[in-house]
Amino acid sequence: MGPVSTSNTGLRLGISLILFHVGVVGTCTVSVLQPDYLEVDYTSKAITMECTFSTIGCPSKQPRSLWFRCGTHQPEVLCLDGCKNEADKFTVKETLDQNRVSLTVNRVSPNDSAVYICGIAFPHEVTPRAKQIGNGTTLVVRDRLLSRQVNSLLIVLLALLSLYVTGVCVIFIVLFKSKCNSPRSRKTKEDSQKKSARRIFREIAQELYHKRHVETSQPTERDDTYENRRALPSTGRP
Repeated sequence: MGPVSTSNTGLRLGISLILFHVGVVGTCTVSVLQPDYLEVDYTSKAITMECTFSTIGCPSKQPRSLWFRCGTHQPEVLCLDGCKNEADKFTVKETLDQNRVSLTVNRVSPNDSAVYICGIAFPHEVTPRAKQIGNGTTLVVRDRLLSRQVNSLLIVLLALLSLYVTGVCVIFIVLFKSKCNSPRSRKTKEDSQKKSARRIFREIAQELYHKRHVETSQPTERDDTYENRRALPSTGRP
């Protein structure tokens, strides 16, 4: 949307003059409310801007609603003829008994980006407060815009994906640690078994060696005794 060519003060003054001429001649006070900002996709078929108002001390007669548009050009009065036909570019719907009016922009295009101002006026009331305008709704038509529902869905999907990835990583780490610990424990067990087998083998070898040593030493002792006996001198006994 291009820059607004007139200041807010000049805009409100010009619109107030238009509203003043709607009715000439109170204590009637009108308040007008409308959304500050609307953003839509250019593929939207239509966009509706709501306007609500309240009155204090005003006559029972229904007020008159007016819509203004301020874009790159001078403020423009919309729908002076009512814009009741949906085939028109703009459609105005009035529910004045509920203090509500709306403006629908049909066949939305990027050129429809502008500030749309709602005005409510009670004819034949002389007080300026009987003819009021809202702060304006800034309509921005984008080339492409994802709806809030789609954005919310994408956020939920991303959150679920993050949880899934986190869970997979945790499971992978646990399995990896368990696999790493299993060979270590198996190796430790095998080492202990090997040490135990070696100790038993060593004890058996020692026992066999001891037996062999005993068996080898006994004949030697007998031979020594026999030799000693032969060396003794003869006593003369037959």
